[in-house]
Amino acid sequence: MMDSKILEEYAERVYGYAVNRTFSRDEADELSQEILLTALQELPKLRNEERFEPWLWGVANNVAKTFRRRMGKQRAMYSYDIPEDLSIFDEYTVESEELYDRLRTRISMLSAAYRDIIILYYYDGLSTKEISEKLNIPEGTVTWRLSAGRTKLKRELEPYEAPPEKGNKSMNESALRPAKLEIGIYGSGNYHGNEPFPNVYINDALSQNILYNCYENGKTVEELAKICGVPAYYIEDKVNTLTYRRALISLPQGKYRTDFVIRSKRHSDYWENNAMTAMAPIADQLLATLKAMTSEIYQIDHYKAGKSESDLFYLYSVLAFIKQARQSGTEYPQIQPNYDGNSFRYIGRTENAKLYGIGGNINNNRGSRGSYEYRAYQFGKYESISMLPFDSRINVCEDILTTGTTDDKYNTAEAIKEGLLIKRLENGELYVNAPAFTKEQKAVFDATADKYLEPLMPEYNALFNRFAEGYEALIPSHLSDDAKRLSYGFFDGLLSVLFEYGEKNGIIAPPESKHCDVLIQFK
Repeated sequence: MMDSKILEEYAERVYGYAVNRTFSRDEADELSQEILLTALQELPKLRNEERFEPWLWGVANNVAKTFRRRMGKQRAMYSYDIPEDLSIFDEYTVESEELYDRLRTRISMLSAAYRDIIILYYYDGLSTKEISEKLNIPEGTVTWRLSAGRTKLKRELEPYEAPPEKGNKSMNESALRPAKLEIGIYGSGNYHGNEPFPNVYINDALSQNILYNCYENGKTVEELAKICGVPAYYIEDKVNTLTYRRALISLPQGKYRTDFVIRSKRHSDYWENNAMTAMAPIADQLLATLKAMTSEIYQIDHYKAGKSESDLFYLYSVLAFIKQARQSGTEYPQIQPNYDGNSFRYIGRTENAKLYGIGGNINNNRGSRGSYEYRAYQFGKYESISMLPFDSRINVCEDILTTGTTDDKYNTAEAIKEGLLIKRLENGELYVNAPAFTKEQKAVFDATADKYLEPLMPEYNALFNRFAEGYEALIPSHLSDDAKRLSYGFFDGLLSVLFEYGEKNGIIAPPESKHCDVLIQFK
């Protein structure tokens, strides 16, 4: 009978064997112990001492297969047999461990089309015919994907190359410095109570990085796995979600591309370098016209909420230009219903992208008992726009404006708590914070705005179109409709640089607040 102490001489080699067939040092420790324990238990059965070493590696191979199958069920990451055309190291070395670690990582980052076949072939030991039957695909396809997958792995395992040229991101750089996006929506839709907006479902860190890296050019799952430093099966899960949520579109050859505009620093740089230049030829004349127009509109006996003439100048100017935009003939492509039936589009921006122009938020308040809509605007370099009030809060404002009181105590209390539209005065009376126009008063407003602005519109339209064309050129061609919608917003958005110019040169007084809102009756 062989002396069991011989196993001690092989302990280090068994450990090296285990390292080459597991995912981590902890697993290697466990596997090597299982191999040695099994060998110790089976050693009395060995009759020919000269066959010890082949016998030991046979035991090791059987134990490793059982171990890998068990571990494969316990974790999301697999351990793999090494493809047979890659070098096998008889002795454990640091270099071999790094090679196998890289191999296992790269296999996990292959897309399912290649990864599943490699697992079945090398891990489960199935033939190409058995894989064909299991996956219900032609055997020729299995053979081709197996070959292509091995080629991809061999390419990944080539010696370390020099750092990528400037502008190209390595996996480590991208993984350690992930992109951060702010993603919102625009358009129309019915989202009530605690129902989240659609952007909530695509705003996690991994989704943001997929969307960012697929923006300029389409990427495959494997490419995204390398860039993000995340195994392919996680990428595939996110890609499926993002495609369903209409944030990604599928391209030929297994590539995906982001299906909405992501504004970056070059977009804000374009604004800073070109907006005032675009407005310069007409700036002084337009400011003088707006001052004359707003002086006349101020005489309309509408509810002014105690706002100063300077604040109302900004509100009147924006409302007047929004009306002119609708009459300008500038195209605003219709937004088709999305997966949830609502007509919205996503809009994103990077951390270093500033928002310029005039931000707007509208609650049309259609479908409720009320007859007023709510609009909010913000000027200049804005980070966010004021929150939208619920329909019920707008309706409470209407009650107060028309009767001086309301029976809706709950929504009144909530509106006061929010501090947006309603406050209670010291004498107990309710006060609406936003100016308001009845339908008849808004008609007078529109007629006055047309009288003053229509003579200037041909020249303004030409300047605006030139600016908008340059901005649209920064956006990928497959997003041309989104580009037109965004540039449409610059028709009134360019007023922000006009206001800044007027304030700087003492032509107009600055507003008390960069935010203004208004209630407008529509029926």
